[in-house]
Amino acid sequence: MIKSSVFATGLVAMIASSAGADLLCGWTMATAVPAGTVGTSYNYGAADQGVSATGSMLSSSHTAAVTAYSSPAGNGSQYSFSSNNWTTGNYYQFAFDATGFSGISVSWDQTRSSTGPAGWSMQMSGDGGATFSTLASYTVIQAGLAGTNTTSWNTTTNQAGVFSNLVITPFGNGAMVVRLVAGFTAATAGTSRIDNIVVNGTAVPAPGALALVGLAGLVSRRRR
Repeated sequence: MIKSSVFATGLVAMIASSAGADLLCGWTMATAVPAGTVGTSYNYGAADQGVSATGSMLSSSHTAAVTAYSSPAGNGSQYSFSSNNWTTGNYYQFAFDATGFSGISVSWDQTRSSTGPAGWSMQMSGDGGATFSTLASYTVIQAGLAGTNTTSWNTTTNQAGVFSNLVITPFGNGAMVVRLVAGFTAATAGTSRIDNIVVNGTAVPAPGALALVGLAGLVSRRRR
C-alpha cells in the first residue's frame, strides 16, 4: 500500500517538475557581425542557448539595400545586434520551435541612437509566419540620454530592467516567429540594437503521462 502511494506521489511530482519553465532559446550575441555587412536582410544565426536552439534563427529585414549591420557593445556584453536605415514595417525577427511547450514568454533588451526609431510593436506568429498578431506596443529608450538615468551600452555594465521588454503569451506548441517591428521611418543613420534575447516556455505533459497519473492515483486509492 505504501509503495503504491509513493509511486503515485512521485510520478505526479516528476511530471509537475517537467512542466516548469524551460529556456527554449537565448541569444547572448556571442559573435560579431562581419564588418561591412549590408543588404535588405541579414541572418545573425541560431540561438547559443536553450533546448530549441537548433533550427532557431535571429534575423533582420529592411527596405533599404544599403542597410548596414554591426555589433557594437551590448547591455553588459561584448556584442549586440544593430542596424540602421529603419523605416516603417522593418523588423528584427527570431524564429524557433515551441513544440511541446505553451505559455511562451519573450524578453529582450533594446536601445537606439538619437535618430533611431523609438516606437515599436511586438508581433507573434504561431503558424511559422503565415499570420501575425500584435501583442504589445512599446517605446525604446536612448541609452545615455540626459534625464533617463542611464549610460550608453557597454561591455561591463548590465543595466538590468531599464531596457528590458517582456511579453507573455499563451501561444505555443509549434513553429513560432517573433517580430520587433519599427513603427515609423527614422533618419538614415539612426540605429537600433538588441541584446539578451530570452524565450522561455512551459513543458506540456504528454496525454499518456496524464493518463498514467490518473491510473496511479486510482491504484493507490484501491490498495488502501
